[in-house]
Amino acid sequence: MKDIMGMMSKVKEMQARMQQVQEELAELECEGQSGAGLVKVTLNGKGEMRKVAIDRSLMKPEETEILEDLIVAASQDAKSKTEGLAQEKLAEVTGGLPLPPGMKLF
Repeated sequence: MKDIMGMMSKVKEMQARMQQVQEELAELECEGQSGAGLVKVTLNGKGEMRKVAIDRSLMKPEETEILEDLIVAASQDAKSKTEGLAQEKLAEVTGGLPLPPGMKLF
């Protein structure tokens, strides 16, 4: 019976720590870049876009397709960085044990 109580206590501690990590990730911002920094996208830890910065040299009608591609690439870069930081934070909580497939923080 003591083992079950101890395990339940550890589960509660882990849940509290997970909540704290989720709050930290929501505050986190990651910047992705493309086109050698001509396009920058900033996402928060939940993957929500917060800012887009586009160099004026790309503001030409004939550059529309290139600009669209660069925005997508910068967004993907920021998303990748955000997910990497989330995995690092998660590893701190779980002691390096991976989440089951399909389970995410948000």
